[in-house]
This record gives sequence, structure tokens and C-alpha cells, in this order.
Amino acid sequence: MADVQPFRGWRYDLGQVGSLGDVTAPPYDVINADDQKALYEKHPCNVVRLILNRPEPGDADGDAVYERASKFLRQWQNEGILTHEHEDAYYVYHQIFDWEGVHYERKGFLGACRLEEFGKGQVYPHEMTMPGPKADRLKLTQACKTNLSPIFGLYPDPDANAAAPLDDAVRSLTPMEVKDDLGVLHRLWAVTDAEVIGQVKAALADKPIFIADGHHRYETACNYRNWLTEQQGELDENHPANFVLMMFVGSGDPGLAILPTHRIVTGLPDLTADLIRETLGDKFEIETIGTGDAAAEQTWLRMQADGDQNVFGFAGADREWLFARLTDNSPMAEVAPDQSKDWRGLGVSMLHRYVLDDLFTKKFGEKPTHRYVHLIDEVTEAQDSGECKLAALVMPATMEHVETLSEKFERMPPKSTFFYPKLLSGLVFKPVE
Repeated sequence: MADVQPFRGWRYDLGQVGSLGDVTAPPYDVINADDQKALYEKHPCNVVRLILNRPEPGDADGDAVYERASKFLRQWQNEGILTHEHEDAYYVYHQIFDWEGVHYERKGFLGACRLEEFGKGQVYPHEMTMPGPKADRLKLTQACKTNLSPIFGLYPDPDANAAAPLDDAVRSLTPMEVKDDLGVLHRLWAVTDAEVIGQVKAALADKPIFIADGHHRYETACNYRNWLTEQQGELDENHPANFVLMMFVGSGDPGLAILPTHRIVTGLPDLTADLIRETLGDKFEIETIGTGDAAAEQTWLRMQADGDQNVFGFAGADREWLFARLTDNSPMAEVAPDQSKDWRGLGVSMLHRYVLDDLFTKKFGEKPTHRYVHLIDEVTEAQDSGECKLAALVMPATMEHVETLSEKFERMPPKSTFFYPKLLSGLVFKPVE
């Protein structure tokens, strides 16, 4: 059973810091060096000093960044820059945004989710993780003893049994608000009403939780709990380290947008449309859409209108765009024999295992490399720069795919889903000590 508890969070005192927009930040893993520098300069108490502290001259070793983050956190708590909630609360969190002409309002709430090892409870992953980020986040958690950024979790709530009481509770409350650099409006309310909290806990008690984003942070929370158990012995079942900060959104929420992640492929020669056709072979039906930026947009619109996972958009150096449909999926059983039929039916699975790792690697003798982008404009910019040898448009996995594969504990390929927008860091922190 999912155990989602309220908690007493730490939050910025706006009387001390002024604007919430000056002290919040995107998640650490999307902050580059220029972003980090800008956030440092934005405010002396910006959360970047906690989630992505930078090396300084005189640091004895790489662990100094974690120790410095911890010192900042304790200093801000002692000086009242961060204040502790007086009561246990759920933190209702709405994000209001536009994406390619469509208006969304994603509604959820922040709570403390009891940790469960994957495969042993009601919390399900859907993406693979890497050891490096988990080692980094573990050191930070050991130093700060706090969940600094939320994980993004989804749960089925078709009757809004969890969402409705929270919506009612915040109608008469004034939210904290911040608009980020992407134009997304973030609103946060603290709900401490015991009756509402009880209704929400009961509504989630029999629900599975699917991790949408933050797999590394979830596994890190489990690793921290296990490490603390080794240090201190068995923890009380209600010890804060047995819970992790998580955002909960109903999987049917109208504001839930799963967006695409396209591939900019390098490590190939300059490709023409004819050479792409030849490489794809007779398993595909291929239609020429046109040439140039407008054709890229038209190809993507055609894919969206079709909606199937087996459709792709490809263009090479000549920028002639092809709409390609895989009509025979049988090669996937050969290139991915250990995966399920559902996994082999994902667009990203077909693109990587069959198209890139099999067809293009055999054709050109070397496995191509790639990076990820989300917007068609980013694809065409990469083509303009000459970086892109092959542009590959691919459909995102759906919520149904997330649930089906998660329940099998089968991990999707990286960047199968893109849940936009990201959750802000700095709205609320949860102690784990």
C-alpha cells in the first residue's frame, strides 16, 4: 500500500529573501555552467548553492561542495531565511504553462512517500539509472540530511478522490507564486487541515505510484536510508529517512503533458534522403514530405495526427524530410530478444535498437551517437549548424506505456518520456533526520 504522509517542510521566508523567483531554480541535472553562474549571481540564498554547489579555490577535494551546501543550509535555517512549518502539511503545487499553442494547468501536491525497494511494493520505475548521479546525490544527502528537490510521481485517480479535497482546501488560501524563465507559473499552498489530509491519505492508500521523473533521486533516497541503517542500526518505521519528498499528480490530470524527445544524430556521413531510404530498407513505408524547416514541422504534425508509435521523421544533410512507418516489427524480436512485446513496440525502442543500433550501424560500420532535443526549432537549428547528420523525430511513450512497463519492472530506454515542465527546486525542503 502506498503510504503518503504530510510533513513539516522548510520554506523560504519571503520577508527575508524578497522574491521567490530569485531563490528557486530548475532541477540540478538541467543546470549548465552558465545557468549555475547566473543563479549564483541572482541571489546570495539561491537554492543552487544547495543542489549544485560549485567548486571554489582552496577546496581540499571534490567533497567540499557537499560540505559547503550543508553549511549554507544550516546557516539559512539558523538565520530564519528558511522557516520550519508549524504543522504537518501537504503542499498543493500547480504549474500553469503553454506548449506549442496549448494551455495547461498541471495540478498535484508534495508529500512524503514511504520508500520501497523496486519490485517489493507499490512504487514503480520506468527508466534506467546510472551510478554517477546516484553517488553524487548520496553525498549531498549525507551532508545536508534533507531532500532538496522533489521526485515526480503519478498515481491513478479517475474519480479525483485525492485531488478534489485539495482543490477545495486551497480555494480560500493565498498561494506563493513564482514565474520561471520559461514563463511557467508555479503556485504553492500549504494544506494543514487534518480532515483533508486524512481524505488524501486514504485515497492514495491502495494506489500504485509511477515515477515520472527523478529515478536517480528515488534510488538515492533508498541508498541513504540503507546507509543510515548501517550507521545507526534499524530505523523506527516513521523515521524521516524512510520517506522521500515527492510530487503527486493524477495520471488523468488534464494538465499532464508527455512531450517528445527527438534525436540529433552524429557519427554518420552526410546523408541524403535516398541514402536514408536505402538504409531503412523494405520494412518501412516512406513518404517524402518536403525540404527545409517548414517540412520538419509538417512531418511532426503528420506524426502527431497519426499517433502510432511506429511512425518516425527523418532528414539528412539535404534536409529532405521523410515520414517513415515501420510496417514489419519482427526484427525487434531479434535485436531485443530479452524485452517484452510492449517494450519492443515503443517508438524510442524501435528507433534505437533497430534503426540506429542495427540498420545504420551495419550500413556505416560504426554506432552513431546522439543528443536529445524537444522542439522542432532545436532540430532545425542543429541542421543549420551542420552538427546534425541525421534528424530523427520520434513519438513519446504514453501514460499507458509507463504504467504497463512499470508494473513489469521493465525500464524504458532513456528519454522515452518528457514530462514538461520540470518541478522547481526551492519551494519546500523535507528533512530526513
